Order: sequence, then C-alpha cells, then structure tokens
Amino acid sequence: MTPFFSLASIRAGYGESVVLDDLSLDIAEGEIICLLGVNGAGKTTTTRVAAGLLKPWRGEITLDRTSILDVPAHQRVELGISLSPEGRQIFPDLTVIENLLLGSYSHRARPYRKKTLDEVFALFPKLLERGAQKAGLMSGGEQQMLALARALMARPRLLILDEPSLGLAPKIVIDFYAAVAETAKAGISILIVEQNAEAALTAAHRGYVLAGGRIEASGTAAELRGSSVVREAFLGKLPVPQPKTPKAEDAGSTPTHQVTP
Repeated sequence: MTPFFSLASIRAGYGESVVLDDLSLDIAEGEIICLLGVNGAGKTTTTRVAAGLLKPWRGEITLDRTSILDVPAHQRVELGISLSPEGRQIFPDLTVIENLLLGSYSHRARPYRKKTLDEVFALFPKLLERGAQKAGLMSGGEQQMLALARALMARPRLLILDEPSLGLAPKIVIDFYAAVAETAKAGISILIVEQNAEAALTAAHRGYVLAGGRIEASGTAAELRGSSVVREAFLGKLPVPQPKTPKAEDAGSTPTHQVTP
C-alpha cells in the first residue's frame, strides 16, 4: 500500500538529550498501526513529532507525499491530523457536549459539527446520555471515550492515540478498541501508541516496536504476536501459541527491523 503518512529518519529530543534516533514508520490510508514500547522508549515524543508539537532535528514528515515538516501543529489539524493525548486531557468543568464542540474548532470541522456529533453519538451512545454532565464526573473509561470522540470531532484523516488504554479496566479496553476498529472503517488512518501490546495488536493491522528511540522490529500484528523474541524482550509474555518448529529467532537472536512469523 502507498504510505498516506510517514516519518522518515527522524532524530529528535529535548535540549541535548536525544530521544528518537533515525526513526521511520509509515501508515496507509485506512490502516491501523501500533507503536509499542516500554516507558521511556520515545513513544510520546513520536506523537509530538507527528502532530507538530515538536520539530525534529533531522528527518522528513510527509502527508499525501507532501512534506509537512515545517507545518505547525494548528495547521496540521486543518490538514486532518488529530491527536488524542496521553492522560485524556479533557476539560473536567465543561460538559460532555462542550468538550466535544471544542474538538471541532478547525475550519475543516466546523461546517460538519452536527453531522459529526451524530456520528460520535452513534459510536458512543453513553456520551449522548451524559451530554449535559460535567466531564470530570465521568468514569475513567467514559472519559477515554470522550477523548477519542473529541479527537474525531476534528474530522481527522490521521488519528493519533497516545496510551489510550492507560488506567482502564480490561473490559473497558476491549470496548474501546472495538470502537477504534469501527472508526477505521470510515477510512481514517490510526496510529496507536501503547504499552499494552496485547490490546493494541488486537486492533492493529501492523506494528512497530520502539526501544531506545529506534525501531527494533516491525511486522504484521500476527507476526509481532508470534515472535518470541519480540514478545519477551519488548511486549511481555503474551498468550501466543508456541510454533511447532523452533526458528532462529526463538534461539535468542537479535531482533531485526522486519519480523517473520
């Protein structure tokens, strides 16, 4: 598939501290990609670079094969890039409806406010029930749904989700990722940045594993789940059946940039 959005050879950090070193990834239109890694791997920095909140020292960022490296964050929203940040960052003293409307401030989204509201309420009926309630009084799972819905109010072409399952109960995580998969059916490209590898890989088509600011492995979701080296070194022990015939990677070889099942 032709990449719709790509980060190429990105080097970025803060002050003199290098966080991302030669990072590259790409997303096709309508594809769900997950970026996996432990705390400190550089996941949130990647979302900030993609959204325009942090300019890399080196590398290229393209959308529809056009460079957006120098495009600031607010203009990237107009181009269709929407970020749902880690920690939800909803406005607790505003109502659910008010939070949602704030997500549609861009010129591209304003004409479609009513239509988009109907769409997010169809996806998350509970938000319609709680429309007049202050967002801060909702449960953690409901707040995460609100954060996703608010990001969708921007009418994104690329949706970036930073640690969306953080702090949620397992049942809520399942429901949330079912909503993410439904969202992608509308042709929206989605980048999921997660520590919860098992949850993210249930929804993603492909994935990348980030360690020390570098992509250490990549492949389809099935390939990543089936690789013992990736599973044990980066993702934790996922419940994946052991292959009948041991492979070189099961013997403890160093993970490469492409994972084979």
